Amino acid sequence: MGPHSGPMETFESLVRAEFAPKNTYLNTAAVGLLPARAVHALRTAVESVAAGQPTDMFADVEAARASFARLTRVPASRVAAGSSVATYTGLIAASLPEGAEVLTAEADFSSVVNPFHMRGDLKVRAVPLERLADSVRPGTALVAVSAAQSADGRVADLPAIRAAAQEHGARTYIDASQALGWLDLDADAHDYVAAVAFKWLFCPRGVAFLVVPEDLGGIPPLFAGWVAGERPWDSCYGPVEELARSARRFDESPALLSYAGARRSLELLEELGVEAVRAHDLALADRFRAGLGDLGHEPVPAPGSPIVSVPGLGHRQGGLSDAGLEVSDRAGHLRAAFHLYNTPADVDRLLDALSR
Repeated sequence: MGPHSGPMETFESLVRAEFAPKNTYLNTAAVGLLPARAVHALRTAVESVAAGQPTDMFADVEAARASFARLTRVPASRVAAGSSVATYTGLIAASLPEGAEVLTAEADFSSVVNPFHMRGDLKVRAVPLERLADSVRPGTALVAVSAAQSADGRVADLPAIRAAAQEHGARTYIDASQALGWLDLDADAHDYVAAVAFKWLFCPRGVAFLVVPEDLGGIPPLFAGWVAGERPWDSCYGPVEELARSARRFDESPALLSYAGARRSLELLEELGVEAVRAHDLALADRFRAGLGDLGHEPVPAPGSPIVSVPGLGHRQGGLSDAGLEVSDRAGHLRAAFHLYNTPADVDRLLDALSR
């Protein structure tokens, strides 16, 4: 670093060194781009397996777990490593007594709500996201909600939801898949937090985490296999004699190649800092919202979110993709997602295309 360089220059140079998309990629809410260091780690891991000399990818799992724990400000002993939010939702659903009420947000992502419906003997109640905190009542056992909505980026009022849940003795389950990576989330404020890592955490697909309470939250370890043992390599045959005394008892047998890359992606996010990523992302989203207003378009109100959803423009997605601009069509809405590898020029390119 030169004598006149500062944090912003460090941020931009790090990002430039790691990402070089060949298109205008504004679709992180669907899948994040892989940084160069993760691509290198994946290639090394794949080649090691092909050569019959696999690298220690279980060490990568532990490094990724520790990194995720630091990012969410909890001990690594409270973090389980797996591959799917729906699987973890299913475990939490299995922990609830018959007839328990689960409060959810209307039209939330299926992985955070559907397993509760699959139980068949729970009372699942859906209300508008904005009314979630006000809708917690004495009989509510669990409030389950995405920190940021996949469809349109609206951010849940997590402090209000937590306060209402505590007042009525309910637990909280937060799906942070569309938030971790840009939203500074303190997982310790909630009972359970789950997230896939292939979006805003720019990890390979096949990586997900679950944060549980110190007392493990009363969750039954229904799919515990050998990796869930306190001594995994001594737990390969027959019933596991002793489950891990930590959240590792909820580990799924890991997608090792994916974790080899995830370790490096999460390492990069720690180097950049979530606060710097958030400021970068939100500035771009605000630039897009302002430009939309100039074009006469009104996005779904989602203050403080890098996801911008524009009603009635979803049909433009195909043409934009042909022109090298990647966005999503969600129920007729055009959804653009702005992340660390995007620039003001990307925003202007999309606005220019939409103006035609």
